[in-house]
Amino acid sequence: MASKLLRAVILGPPGSGKGTVCQRIAQNFGLQHLSSGHFLRENIRANTGVGGMAKQYIEKGILVPDHVITRLMMSELENRRDQHWLLDGFPRTLVQAEALDRICDLDLVITLNIPFETLKDRLSRRWIHPPSGRVYNLDFNPPNVHGVDDVTGEPLVQQEDDKPEAVAARLRQYKDVAKPVIELYKSRGVLHQFSGTETNKIWPYVYTLFSNKITPIESKEAY
Repeated sequence: MASKLLRAVILGPPGSGKGTVCQRIAQNFGLQHLSSGHFLRENIRANTGVGGMAKQYIEKGILVPDHVITRLMMSELENRRDQHWLLDGFPRTLVQAEALDRICDLDLVITLNIPFETLKDRLSRRWIHPPSGRVYNLDFNPPNVHGVDDVTGEPLVQQEDDKPEAVAARLRQYKDVAKPVIELYKSRGVLHQFSGTETNKIWPYVYTLFSNKITPIESKEAY
């Protein structure tokens, strides 16, 4: 295996199965799965400076601005200079992508293209455990007990923006913001697009792509 560290990013709209794909990549290839949402929750819980700033925006229902997210992610990446990693949820905007450029070159960017109807159905079947960010889907990843988190036994909730009427607006917003980021990585020749309605059918192609860059830990886990 090459000694060079692998730097990868996954892009995709809400409900595209990003979390599942990230989990599988992390398990199969030993990459650190770095989720901006996870780091935000951790910082808010720990009441750090950046967490306090983010909380003010979230409480008002406003998107956390680029400079706050960038500051948070740069410090996390600084701590992981000697690890292979996969970024999830960052960069979301061109400004964030440019900030990431200043500290590293990306080897792989994958984007998941899922039909609108599939995303709408998935999101309307999605329930979350807010404290941990664990996500369940009633179709393919249901909780053991309906409406209850498997780990803590606490109640699950459906987010307001996962309700059907909010989904279309979220997807439109994602498309507008993601388009220039996707174009940037496409122009550099590092972008790989995967389309489909089922994560299990997309996964073998993602697995093959990563296998060409980094040796799998356990190839039998592939499918």
